[in-house]
Amino acid sequence: MQLYCNSLTAYSRLKTLEINIGDLLLGNFHPIRLQTMTTTDTMDTIATVEQSIRCIDAGAELVRITAPSKKEAENLLNIKNELRKRGYSTPLVADIHFTPNAAEIAARIVEKVRVNPGNYVDKKKFEQIDYTDAEYAEEIDRIRERFTPLIKICKEYGTAMRIGTNHGSLSDRIMSRYGDTANGMVESAMEFLRVARGESYHNIVLSMKSSNPQVMVQAYRLLIQQMDAEFGACYPLHLGVTEAGDGEDGRVKSAAGIGTLLEDGIGDTVRVSLTEDPEFEIPVCRDLVKRYQQSAISNQQSIPVANKIPYSPFEYKRRETFAVDNIGGKQVPVVIADLSKIENITTQHLQSVGYTYNETTDKWNISDGAADYIFTGHQLLNFELPGTLKVITYPAAWTDATDKTKYFPIFDGGGYEEALKKSETINFIMLDCFSDETDINNFTWLDELANDKTVVLCLSSTSQHAMPAVRRMFIELMSRNIKNPAVLITDSNWQTADEHLIHYSTECGALLLDGFGDGICLGMTQKSYHQSSAVDQQNASGRNYSNNITPEQFINSTAFGILQATRTRISKTEYISCPSCGRTLFDLQETTAKIRSRTNHLKGVKIAIMGCIVNGPGEMADADFGYVGSGVGKITLYKGKEIVKRNVDSNIAVDELINLLRENEAWIEPVV
Repeated sequence: MQLYCNSLTAYSRLKTLEINIGDLLLGNFHPIRLQTMTTTDTMDTIATVEQSIRCIDAGAELVRITAPSKKEAENLLNIKNELRKRGYSTPLVADIHFTPNAAEIAARIVEKVRVNPGNYVDKKKFEQIDYTDAEYAEEIDRIRERFTPLIKICKEYGTAMRIGTNHGSLSDRIMSRYGDTANGMVESAMEFLRVARGESYHNIVLSMKSSNPQVMVQAYRLLIQQMDAEFGACYPLHLGVTEAGDGEDGRVKSAAGIGTLLEDGIGDTVRVSLTEDPEFEIPVCRDLVKRYQQSAISNQQSIPVANKIPYSPFEYKRRETFAVDNIGGKQVPVVIADLSKIENITTQHLQSVGYTYNETTDKWNISDGAADYIFTGHQLLNFELPGTLKVITYPAAWTDATDKTKYFPIFDGGGYEEALKKSETINFIMLDCFSDETDINNFTWLDELANDKTVVLCLSSTSQHAMPAVRRMFIELMSRNIKNPAVLITDSNWQTADEHLIHYSTECGALLLDGFGDGICLGMTQKSYHQSSAVDQQNASGRNYSNNITPEQFINSTAFGILQATRTRISKTEYISCPSCGRTLFDLQETTAKIRSRTNHLKGVKIAIMGCIVNGPGEMADADFGYVGSGVGKITLYKGKEIVKRNVDSNIAVDELINLLRENEAWIEPVV
């Protein structure tokens, strides 16, 4: 195995152990399974059954139900019996956190239990900062003593288990030794896995979830490497970005994290955590997974194998480049908007990419989500441009442009070498990466660009599996010490909004999370697009996009969303919002919408909106501020991980959150 996957240049599923969840087989090259989690009160048997049925009818192959205490665990039997009576045999999963007794009850009833090693046995009170080796060993013994009874029950009843680590709920013991890191997440799970293996119990799937896709991807890669080193085998992997949020943002963040791993053949089951009704998660899961069906990857072009990898996939470090004007170097990635499909570009069209012209004042209003460049193809514009906006055109049009400080040419590789006229400032060069059987040596002309301080590379691939081809080109550039900045060019041949989102977020997200890319430009082969399905049509009100916006608006918003999700360029408020479950103590979707409407102008602020005190504080790991349900009608407010106000009445809690933002100088008045 190469580092953490079979190949960086050809799609190949990672071999994992086969386990059974009831009659469902997982791992060992079985299809990637789709799952979700109910949001109803587990004690409301009929509501939970009916929501489970909606999820199953939408395509869920596993349904998870929260069991925070013994009474909910016991009621799983009623839920299971009612589902079976109605003809549904889909395996059920009990979600356990702090209550081993509940897990032991549930393991006798349902097909699978999920335990979180951060809070199943360990304390998470941060009362002890330093642990001696002896104290650490004593805690491991305590885990073995408390965890072994559950393992024995699972063995007896044939119950599967997920050991599910969350970035935000690492114990104080793990934090003391590993810190708030991907390594700590891996060790937290491995401690439990070693105990299970010691009892010859192997019906296990693992997960490494975080609301930060960078941390999530690194943790899964490290886990695979660690399991291979210790056991020479890999257990099945459940993929998910926890607390991804809702609408476009939730889909983009989930696809960036999950899609990055799927691209490398990693993952046996997926769950997309959206702050929406659970049946709406399944179409997104399906859009992620269908990209890797055999028919979709059967005709892969040959990409040269990389004998040496000049970067670490286990930590984020941006590829070193020199700056060409505002691209590359230490500057945030730029966004290039493709307006070339518009026949006659006017000032009105620039609204779709963040620029609004006021005829009365003859001034431009520039939003935080304004594209840095627009590509117009053969067009020169007949109006004065906003001060920050620049235009990319084909060489013939650029030659005719009078203002060479605003217009820049884009060449293909050979065209640039042969061109008689070139920009003195920026020359964009298109490069189709390994889309045919061209030998790597044919790219030796790249060496000539290394000293050309005007060249920005634009990397794309018409290969069916494009991301590895572009990644391979980045490896080549680094191996040749070529430091020209590079823009990611990604076209989509899909049709629906969700399909486009998944495609862009996966292809670009996988590269950005490894530190590749100094800009992003998205294109859409299908001029029109629509909602994914009847289910999505019903849920369109909960989305940040619809058929009422232009493709250019959609693409520009998506580009900034991908950069935000990968933490490479922050342009808006970030919401870390849980998908709700039976523990939720308020209407999560309504509250999220209310908080978003009041705070969505606070660029760069991270606000967590969590349904309950059981899991919320942990899973909002890197939020700046938190809004967490602590009782019926009661909210606890956090600054970072510190409680600031307890038991705030939910009727005034949003106002109190705004006051908290003001007190910490994180609030600015919105522009009316």
